[in-house]
Amino acid sequence: MERGGANNSSPPQSPKLPAERDPPAGLTAEEYEALRPTIEAHHSYQVGSGQCSSMMAQRIRAPAATVWSVVRRFDRPQIYKHFIRSCAIKGGGEVRAGCLREVSVISGLPASTSTERLDILDDERRVTGFTIIGGEHRLRNYRSATTVTEFGGSDREGAGGVWTAVLESYVVDVPEGNTEDDTRLFADTVVRLNLQKLAAVTESMAAESSAPGPAPEEKVN
Repeated sequence: MERGGANNSSPPQSPKLPAERDPPAGLTAEEYEALRPTIEAHHSYQVGSGQCSSMMAQRIRAPAATVWSVVRRFDRPQIYKHFIRSCAIKGGGEVRAGCLREVSVISGLPASTSTERLDILDDERRVTGFTIIGGEHRLRNYRSATTVTEFGGSDREGAGGVWTAVLESYVVDVPEGNTEDDTRLFADTVVRLNLQKLAAVTESMAAESSAPGPAPEEKVN
């Protein structure tokens, strides 16, 4: 986000970018600082009038490769995202930047369908993001980014442990009749629930992959 010069008239301040805010819950100041280049590259938005933005973090006790194997599945978001009945890549083509998915949402939410475009899928940097471009819902011009970053061991994870920080951010229009706070509360709740499920799914995957196999049966003479 470009910042203008000083103004003595002190106009109302624009919403802060995620990179300018305090560390999100779950991250220490040091970890947040280590993630700052990633935040500035992928989680900073030009937030216009009538829009809101947020960024959330999830700490996962699993290797980044395991977490990324789930996050990158643009064709199967229901692996860890709540409220999705089904998902299909439009035209049945390859999953790559620019492809579209048609998402069907479970009943009970203020939405029924969502057409979403994959903006980025970077396996090397473990970055993905999408934009909602159509459908029956109230989240207009919703754009999201998710990054997956691995950290080494710490006292919080146990000596020698490996853990992963997942950051997910978004910018979206505030629907007519809603406040910025209402919109952010709704979107933050959905993102938080999804990230918590991502942690549960991938930590289980990591535990299964590291579990020792069955002991070989002893031969009886």
